[in-house]
Amino acid sequence: MSHRDLRALISGETPVIPIPEPAAPNPAATAPHPSHGSAVHGTTVIAVKYAGGVINVGDRRATANYAVMYDRAEKVLPIDDYTLLAISGSYARSMEVVRYLRHSFRYFERSQLQPMSLDGKLSELAKVIAAGLPAAMQGIGGFLPLLSTYDRTAGEGRIFFYDVMGARFESGEFAAAGSGSMQIRGVFNYIARTRGPFHTMDRRTALREALFLLDIAADLDAATGGWSKVLPLAKTISAEGIEDVPEPELAELTSEITELEG
Repeated sequence: MSHRDLRALISGETPVIPIPEPAAPNPAATAPHPSHGSAVHGTTVIAVKYAGGVINVGDRRATANYAVMYDRAEKVLPIDDYTLLAISGSYARSMEVVRYLRHSFRYFERSQLQPMSLDGKLSELAKVIAAGLPAAMQGIGGFLPLLSTYDRTAGEGRIFFYDVMGARFESGEFAAAGSGSMQIRGVFNYIARTRGPFHTMDRRTALREALFLLDIAADLDAATGGWSKVLPLAKTISAEGIEDVPEPELAELTSEITELEG
């Protein structure tokens, strides 16, 4: 306070005290760390058919905004003996849904003395996706899964995907979800048109193509992890049930792709 204002205050006058201009915000000081208060999200997952069933492939990265939170995330999870769920979006919400579906399918089977029908399983998943719509509209809690199953009645693998409101769709050959899915959409069609439909490929060929697609997604999408540090996760579902693709096989195929790309 200046001498003039001090004298005005003593004499009972109202001093004019200048209000300083607000300082320009410092983004480094005011912006939160990318991981503070941010939900963790899984990124790209892929499902393709092959002659004996369906292959599910996912990278291992989980992100929060621009930060890598975890590089060993499990994004392809069994729900029962013949159902796989590949998850993208909110990791916490996905895990909650996986636990719920496992319990729901098991409870139905024990209480009704028969497995839940495929249509029942698909409807149950649709309900939990629709229930998460309010959170998804706020930018939190949204997730989009791929459901793969082996239909023992039809004797074939089947792939289903959903929109954010729970509407379900069946894919005849392939599907992808997550941040890198749009970047590789056209590559699926290119492979199918130049090398034949996925459902006619043997297991190794289809797996190699799925890993190739995941590698392209990692190149074009910052959130999708590559395999230089951690191998991706891959599972198959067939008449024999769900099986993990062994790491030595994944290492061999990813090395082939890396050498091919030079």
